Amino acid sequence: MAFARFRPVFCASLLAVGCFRALPHKASAEEKLDATQLIALAKAASPQLRDAITASFAEKELQEGTSWAGRGPDFFFALEAEAKPELIIDDAAGPTMQPLAGSNLWYATARIEPAGTLHSFHYLVQGRKFGGKRDLPAFTALSYLQPGVPSGKLSDRITHVSKIYDGMKSEYWIYVPAQYDAKTPAAVMVFQDGGWYTDRNGNNPALNVIDNLIAQKRIPLMICIFINPGDISDSPGTPTHTFVKAYSEKWQRTLKDSMRSTLYDTVSDRYPRFLRDEILAEVGAKYNLRKDAYSRAITGLSSGGICSFNAAWQMPDQFARVISWIGSFSAIQWKEDPAVRDGGQDYPDKILREPKRNIRVWLQDGAEDLDLRYGNWPLANLRMANALKAMEYDFRFSYGKGTHNSGHGAAEFPAEMIWLWRDYDPSKTEQKFAMEAAEKVKPIFRVSVTNRDAN
Repeated sequence: MAFARFRPVFCASLLAVGCFRALPHKASAEEKLDATQLIALAKAASPQLRDAITASFAEKELQEGTSWAGRGPDFFFALEAEAKPELIIDDAAGPTMQPLAGSNLWYATARIEPAGTLHSFHYLVQGRKFGGKRDLPAFTALSYLQPGVPSGKLSDRITHVSKIYDGMKSEYWIYVPAQYDAKTPAAVMVFQDGGWYTDRNGNNPALNVIDNLIAQKRIPLMICIFINPGDISDSPGTPTHTFVKAYSEKWQRTLKDSMRSTLYDTVSDRYPRFLRDEILAEVGAKYNLRKDAYSRAITGLSSGGICSFNAAWQMPDQFARVISWIGSFSAIQWKEDPAVRDGGQDYPDKILREPKRNIRVWLQDGAEDLDLRYGNWPLANLRMANALKAMEYDFRFSYGKGTHNSGHGAAEFPAEMIWLWRDYDPSKTEQKFAMEAAEKVKPIFRVSVTNRDAN
């Protein structure tokens, strides 16, 4: 990841990402302000800034030096410190922190580039590293709904009761673009942990990206299904409940979390069948969906990442396009089910040894995505990338410095979608995917030990 370029924020930079809110007339003690408003108050040297900071950030975050707000490449930072802090962005000195009279609060504004990727920050206080975050996403304009772009409609929450999973209840939402015409079948994309993607103003503003790219004709018109992991608690005594309950007790995880892992981390065709035979069939009864894998994509993060790859691997006739963020290609469900002898850690070897699937894959992970309870996720994703490269799959691997966090994937989601759906032709139902020429000439991904003697 390239070091950031930054400078103090000016109003023109806010307009560049579609931000048109005026300077607030009043910031009450209860009013939480967004990055645009905080930056405007800072630029105006407003006496309201102090109250705005304390209203917008938790006291604990200010004291720990983890408070930040961003809008596109424009950021606002604040913390509480007795001595003057130095802001460090991407390991380089950032803008000078400004004091707020009569308090221990400090603040700074910065424009961090490039946008569309992940950055990091921390402070130096009396020469010591303090606070900060490794996951600082700088969104591009495509992550904010642009003027004149029609918004699609997100359905109310729908509850589905599964037969494949013995009465498990799943909640999902259907997103229909404004341009949808029932006479023409639409492409489909399925999002695991779907509720995390449905807030336009949240950390994963997928709806804005989809609307913008459809309007620009850079991706096909598509209906999206945002599905949450299911809940088996109302079906005691069933085989699924018995298995999930035993897993929960063995690994000291909640029943709901254990159900998510059972769905997402298991290497089998059960969850893909659930999507095909139950969810897609149910949505297909309401909307005109394309049935060719060429027109279907699937995505998720963490366990949802391996789940998405698994769906395409098990059923390449149903899903040909995959985006995996911080995918957990590890042994989380290895041999937990006697009928399943594969674990997620086996996927690099399966790619090398099993027949090649006609799929296109974007992988993302970060060097600090470390949780050794379940395996080494960065190393697992590196193994995945090298296996895909060895077999000349059509793939990309975006590797940064982030933690187990959606920030990196969300920041580059517009680029991921453009790449995933590049050269799509609605008149076709299939295409043989091939590795890009630029990827062919690149070396394999290598590993170096960097953190044994220094943090």
